[in-house]
Amino acid sequence: MAQRLTSMRLAVGLDPIRREKGMSAVKYDLVVIGSGPAGQRAAVAAAKMGKRVAVVEAREVVGGVCVNTGTIPSKTMREAVLHLSGYNYRSVYGVSYRVKEKITMADLAFRIQAVIKTEVDVTEAQLSRNGIDVVHGMARFVDPHQVRVEGSQTDATLESDRIIIAVGTRPAVSDKVPVNGKTIINSDQILGLGALPRSLIVVGGGVVGVEYACMFAVLGVRVTLIEKRSRLLEFADQEIVEALSYHLRDMRVTMRLGEEVESVEEPTPGTVVANLESKKKVSGDALLYAVGRQGNVDELNLAAAGLEADNRGRIAVNEHYQTRVEHIYAAGDVVGFPSLASVSMEQGRIAASHAFNDHAASSNPSFYPYGIYTIPEISFIGKTEEQLTGEDVPYEVGMAYYREVARGQIRGDTTGRLKLIFHRDTRKVLGVHIIGEDASELVHIGQAVMTLDGTMDYFIDTVFNYPTLAECYKVAAFNGLGRLHRYQTG
Repeated sequence: MAQRLTSMRLAVGLDPIRREKGMSAVKYDLVVIGSGPAGQRAAVAAAKMGKRVAVVEAREVVGGVCVNTGTIPSKTMREAVLHLSGYNYRSVYGVSYRVKEKITMADLAFRIQAVIKTEVDVTEAQLSRNGIDVVHGMARFVDPHQVRVEGSQTDATLESDRIIIAVGTRPAVSDKVPVNGKTIINSDQILGLGALPRSLIVVGGGVVGVEYACMFAVLGVRVTLIEKRSRLLEFADQEIVEALSYHLRDMRVTMRLGEEVESVEEPTPGTVVANLESKKKVSGDALLYAVGRQGNVDELNLAAAGLEADNRGRIAVNEHYQTRVEHIYAAGDVVGFPSLASVSMEQGRIAASHAFNDHAASSNPSFYPYGIYTIPEISFIGKTEEQLTGEDVPYEVGMAYYREVARGQIRGDTTGRLKLIFHRDTRKVLGVHIIGEDASELVHIGQAVMTLDGTMDYFIDTVFNYPTLAECYKVAAFNGLGRLHRYQTG
């Protein structure tokens, strides 16, 4: 492994830095701190403009949190869970149907590690192909233009007129929850569970907590989900979240909403107890703490660059992802919501383009899709009913259920639904909200229509392949316009 990493470093240009060790700073057109989605996309965008670029990565491998501990591992685990459990076909073959009778953590880890390795290799190849130097080590600002990098095989100072911070985040910690990496874990330590627990406490009803709660519930683990807010996923459409909550309860997940953890203890080996502020006690074999994330800025010495982060490690930026220091940009999870890999990539691209005066690069955040990989999957774009009601926008809703289209019956997903929200007067599409398998793929049809300022007539007049889930758009459009017509004609 070490030999392969050394070969990779030489291939992407670290040898010049070694030769200049102890000499003056190595100069670049752009230094990117972090090789996750934002950093990678920023570096490639600048390299394609003919700039000399260096990427600093603290890990021994590239890819950041996304590839190594976050998005890719969790989504791979979800796919493995769905396949091995036979979940998607239980409505066809019966609730007892399973591909593998006794699923272990080793089964899940096998697939996760294989995908991570491939993604790391792909990222390395892309950086190398674009002539980008990868420097492995911890980055620390010396001044606004110089970054010191120290690692096991690196000791160098990099200098640049433009710097992009894309260091990502790590799971937040709490004095109330003593994470030990074995029975009390965070989302980076899922594979630290030696065996599937019989019961699991999940603290946090955000995206990460709900996704893992679904996965373990499908595997037959008794899950208790604790969330201090009165509902899950507050930024999503309430009707869609209510549908998800129904599915969670159907999988025997116990939800403790409006509850907050006061302390966590292990009274006996193999037993974890969460003491709630309401004086309730929740017991399980293991506990997953998934309440928020913290920016990885502690080691950066931001003060030397004239910057500071808030108490959650987030760096403030403008619409071009510039910090208050004009030549320093920040992108990805370190700038805060929405903390999506897809959005981080776009932020990195826009930051690099603006840094080198390529103002042709632009993007509209209002058309960013959201994908939540729960079971069933949720994806949406545009406004929710709650937002439109608060803005006094006259709207109507069209609904289609997977069970209404042949593809839903064929796939065995008869519980999914697609919801279109449109303006009552202009018929312009204002939002698309989907729950069901392939929701994150299906949403892009609505995204294209919304981006092109389309109306509901597009779905009415378009022929969709048969049988497909995409037909739901046509069914929902007829449903919504039919309802509108009834109102108009009395």
